[in-house]
Amino acid sequence: MQNMLMQTARLITALMAVTLLAACASGPPTPEVDFKPDYNFMTVKKIGFYKHSGSTSGENPVLLSDMQKNRIDEAISFALGNKGFQIVDDPAEADLLVSWHLMTQEKTDVRTYQTGMSTGYYGGYNRYNRYSAYNCWNCGMNTEVSVQNYTQGTFIADMIDPQLKQSVWRSVIQSKLKGNQDQDQGRYNAAATNIFASFPP
Repeated sequence: MQNMLMQTARLITALMAVTLLAACASGPPTPEVDFKPDYNFMTVKKIGFYKHSGSTSGENPVLLSDMQKNRIDEAISFALGNKGFQIVDDPAEADLLVSWHLMTQEKTDVRTYQTGMSTGYYGGYNRYNRYSAYNCWNCGMNTEVSVQNYTQGTFIADMIDPQLKQSVWRSVIQSKLKGNQDQDQGRYNAAATNIFASFPP
């Protein structure tokens, strides 16, 4: 039974994972960007994909299908191509290699809020407030607690210099993952454009 629950949880997370880019497009959070300040980004003309790009990790690692990875790769190619970079198939021809990684983490959101007690209709005369039509039966407040479990996705994009063999630029974006699987390539493209908005620095 426990194995079945674990498999179900993994399947649900897999369906949610690839919606991170699309979810960011609907209400894009601002990416956190870091880069190597002494790197000359002006020399970068050609960009390829790192051979280990598209990995996943986290408390409940997901296995992305080829279709899901292709949507993300296509979105990244779209965003960088619009900036004038040439996307090459052979990594050996690239000035920089782009690599993306998806990390998932289970989170719990606990919120408390106050709710008022009931009031009743009172039609009689009130010498303190003759215009009031309601009489407070119990003016106390109740404290309600809302607990919501959700999956947080962290999408990390790195630009790797093949000569230095290290990242020279990184963009990190986080979002709550939804349960529906988005197939709209336009939403992926918009999210990738947001992630690479400040590249090159």
